[in-house]
Amino acid sequence: MRNRWLIALAAVGIHVSIGSVYAWSVLTRPIMEAMGFSLSETTWTFSIAILFLGLSAGFLGSYVERYGPKKSGLISMLFFGLGMFGTAFALSERSLPLLYLFYGVIGGIGLGVGYITPVSTLVKYFPNNRGFATGLAIMGFGFAALIAGPLMRYLTESFGLVWNFLILGAVYMVLIGASALYLKPPASKDSSGAVVYIQKGKTAHEAVRTWQFGALWWIFFVNITCGIGLLAVASPMAQQVVGMDAVQAASMVGVIGILNGGGRIMWSTLSDYMGRGVTYMLFFAIQICAFWLLGNTTDAVLFQVLVLLIISCYGGGFSCMPAYLSDIFGTRELSAIHGRVLTAWGIAGVVGPTIVSWFWERTQGYTATLEFFAICFIGNLIIAAVLNVYGREHVETLDSLSTER
Repeated sequence: MRNRWLIALAAVGIHVSIGSVYAWSVLTRPIMEAMGFSLSETTWTFSIAILFLGLSAGFLGSYVERYGPKKSGLISMLFFGLGMFGTAFALSERSLPLLYLFYGVIGGIGLGVGYITPVSTLVKYFPNNRGFATGLAIMGFGFAALIAGPLMRYLTESFGLVWNFLILGAVYMVLIGASALYLKPPASKDSSGAVVYIQKGKTAHEAVRTWQFGALWWIFFVNITCGIGLLAVASPMAQQVVGMDAVQAASMVGVIGILNGGGRIMWSTLSDYMGRGVTYMLFFAIQICAFWLLGNTTDAVLFQVLVLLIISCYGGGFSCMPAYLSDIFGTRELSAIHGRVLTAWGIAGVVGPTIVSWFWERTQGYTATLEFFAICFIGNLIIAAVLNVYGREHVETLDSLSTER
């Protein structure tokens, strides 16, 4: 059996690599200046990548369960690496369609497969601390931008955009590949000496037909839509609403990255003690108040506190979800079920910024958007309360043993 802490480290290795997608904004201006693309054309690259992250996680989750974390991790390495190398080629050719294809579509598939690959394995190694275990890996995704951002800036300034993607592509392929090769489900032996993998719970097909899955998908979608909407405008909103200058707003965005990552491990660990249902109810109660206050404050300190509080809940929503799914549906096909839920992320990545833009065009401000988000979380709180009380009722636990001889 593998060392479970090294398994956790391998999971972090994969997520730190693919999480570099969150540092895309660092490259937005250099790409615009070098390629002559507009802001909307450049930022659509990121949106396409997140869309295909969600779609690939949803459609390929069953593949991850069928072929195991090692092969799935290597598939992620190939797609993500090809996406990075292809992006270098697209930039050398000054081709926007190729940029969308390689970074958005191909790289996005690598993101989706890589994101769900270690989750099911980690939960099985930490059965009594599921939130902490999945929070460790997903924390790596949130913190990745803090590492990748400065590194991308340095490589771009020193070697140019093309070499930035070539160098990082090679580094990430090595890191993802080495991490994937160490991943392996925990095993025990039966009386005959055969290696037995014990998995309990529902299949993905059974899970998606329950009302619990629909409820979890919806609260996940709303949480991400509102969080991404805020992230998309955090810097300009800080400058317009509370009078922060560009440097102060940039510093706040850096702290947002810390809270996004730190919130993932903090909230997921707390959920092991409070319970996942209560944790999500707390997320939504906090965000009802925080979004409403944020839309009606001009105080710079309160503004930053509220933004950081919201972002910590946003990150926590990601890290607690795999453990919540395992609580309700078991670990039998957790990666596949998690992948289905992640389709909400892909859609929210487009819907969130679109809602912000729609309200901005009509009000030339952010108050209406933030109040709308607060109202959305009232619905989420009600759904989370119902899930907490009735979510595990009438959910049959199916046991299965697959024996490897």
